[in-house]
Amino acid sequence: MALSTLDPRTALIVIDMQHGIVSLPCAHPMDTVIGHVAELVQAFRQKHCPVVLVNVTGGAPGRNEQPPRSGSMPDDWAELIPQLDQQASDHTVSKRTWGAFMHTDLHDYLQQQGVTQVVIAGVATSIGVESTARQAYELGYNVSLVTDAMTDLNRDAHENSVARVFPRLGEGGSTRDMIDLLGRTHG
Repeated sequence: MALSTLDPRTALIVIDMQHGIVSLPCAHPMDTVIGHVAELVQAFRQKHCPVVLVNVTGGAPGRNEQPPRSGSMPDDWAELIPQLDQQASDHTVSKRTWGAFMHTDLHDYLQQQGVTQVVIAGVATSIGVESTARQAYELGYNVSLVTDAMTDLNRDAHENSVARVFPRLGEGGSTRDMIDLLGRTHG
């Protein structure tokens, strides 16, 4: 479903745009995705809409049937990329699960801000982005997904999320579509 409206209190949630993730081989050119995400962040800040920057700092506790990644993580693995130009007004969430709402303060923060709609972008489409979108939908938020401001480690996984999952969770569109809509609805 194409982007149609934004609620008066809409927040941008940026998923896992951090050194260790953006350096992985992905389905789309990472420089393009980073550029789109940076445009969204700047546009939301200009309209005084909440910006949430999410990073992943490790795996979920408990049993996990996947073998651990070999080698140690670089020191800057979980650091947000500089293109986000992190500001004091941004809310930062560090997670250990795929979705940004589980075991974090994200829902409480959004409720305190009066947010009823979330716009989601980042990496990876079928993991952190989709999990966060599902959780947001289940919590009652209106969900919008900016599909050219995200990518995945696997093109088929990205396309499955965009074509089959996201239309059931909310509206989707391009960075340009979202910035134009933001300008029209948040004058």
